[in-house]
Amino acid sequence: MSKSKLQPSEILDQIDELRQEVDEHFRDELVGEIYAQAHRVTQSTVKVLSKGPTWDQKLDWLLTHPIWGWPLMVLIFATVFWLTVTGANIPSAFLAGLLIEEGGLSSWGREYLNLDLPAGLSHSLYELLHMLFNGLHSPGWLTGLLLDGVYLCVAWVVSVMLPPMAIFFPLFTLLEDLGYLPRIAFNMDPMFKVTGAHGKQALTMAMGFGCNAAGVIACRIIDSPREKLIAIITNNFMICNGRFPTVIAIGAVLAATQAKGGFLGGSVAAFTVIAVVSLGVLLMFAVNYALSRTVLRGQSSTFTLELPPYRKPAILRIIYTSLIDRTLFVLARAVTVAAPAGVVIWLVANLSISGEPVGIYLVHLLNPLGWLMGLSGVILLAYIIAIPANEIVVPTIIMLIVLLSGTHGLELETGKMVETGTENLAKLLFAQGWTLQTCVCFLLFVLLHNPCGTTIWTIWKETHSLKWTALATLLPVAMGITICIIVANIWRLFS
Repeated sequence: MSKSKLQPSEILDQIDELRQEVDEHFRDELVGEIYAQAHRVTQSTVKVLSKGPTWDQKLDWLLTHPIWGWPLMVLIFATVFWLTVTGANIPSAFLAGLLIEEGGLSSWGREYLNLDLPAGLSHSLYELLHMLFNGLHSPGWLTGLLLDGVYLCVAWVVSVMLPPMAIFFPLFTLLEDLGYLPRIAFNMDPMFKVTGAHGKQALTMAMGFGCNAAGVIACRIIDSPREKLIAIITNNFMICNGRFPTVIAIGAVLAATQAKGGFLGGSVAAFTVIAVVSLGVLLMFAVNYALSRTVLRGQSSTFTLELPPYRKPAILRIIYTSLIDRTLFVLARAVTVAAPAGVVIWLVANLSISGEPVGIYLVHLLNPLGWLMGLSGVILLAYIIAIPANEIVVPTIIMLIVLLSGTHGLELETGKMVETGTENLAKLLFAQGWTLQTCVCFLLFVLLHNPCGTTIWTIWKETHSLKWTALATLLPVAMGITICIIVANIWRLFS
């Protein structure tokens, strides 16, 4: 009598039982033995003419060294960040002059080129549009809604986002094309493995520094659905180029008020950025660990990484991939969500109830929670308004401060987003009662709040799940509120 065939469900049960008996290091040992056997076969059949390690083997020894690989990796990325932040200043100022600022490109030309540009460039597009609308006798509310609301919001997003992305993404793609990014994954894989995540998350994490939406899209390289979800949910802990200007601005304020400028002031500003970025990385690992042992429990997938050879970069492909596939794609999404945000900003500042702007009522409503967090209702409202685009947080804060209590001697216009220099910004903030505690809690909330509208939309597109989109959106803001409350009240206790 023939033995009956097992049903598929019974086979799967037996597989699960056998899997439980296998040691967790079995896969690593199996892959290691395969490569060891391949090495033995190679030694017995292949005659090597050259003596000593080749240049790429020497470079690999250095870049993947358990001791030297890490400082070199930090140095490389620090250089990329420095080039991005420093290099974006001039083009950002150019776009701001071209699109927004009064006087057009005249002040930009004097500051950066030491030239007086032609009179035709002394008006920004924002000023020219105002002239056009005035010439057409457009109603004031329509001019304000379209220009002071929608246009200003979109123009700020473009002037702040485009230059850093146009620098960061080509540099990132260059490292990818050279073959260095897999070495980063190799170095960081043990840390991701300990936290229950995938080593490829090192690449999506790095992409998140340029843009969290791009980092979420990059999670497609992770094959395991569970580990892909972990990478998507925690990518928001990477400070993107939309949040870098806010961190840099507050770092500069701290340098101007606490260190009184000079070399020490520059060090304070740089340390502020490094501290926020480092804290974000640590929190990412902590949340990876928590998710992999709670709602996203499961066995870690096998990560066998074969380091590719170093290659000469393909310049045309780098330009296309970085500028078309990444920069313009992300910028288009950001502009799409920034336009309606401009409408909301203008309405909050200009729509009145009983003679008072709606923004004032909302600020008073949020003040109790803001005080508990060491912040204020103004900051919380600015973050709610700026959900579509993180770039507009500081201008929105200034607008709300001016709307609530005047300019304290600064010539700033009410009813629209405004921006001012570091010295004036410090004067304005500290005149409103900001302290060192406020700055610290604000920096924590810059790191720990909901993703921007573009990233939320991208998470939904990648997961097609309301549950995971909600978790990725609400988890960081819940952490931000909790941590700010703890820090603020401990600070008050000992101050």
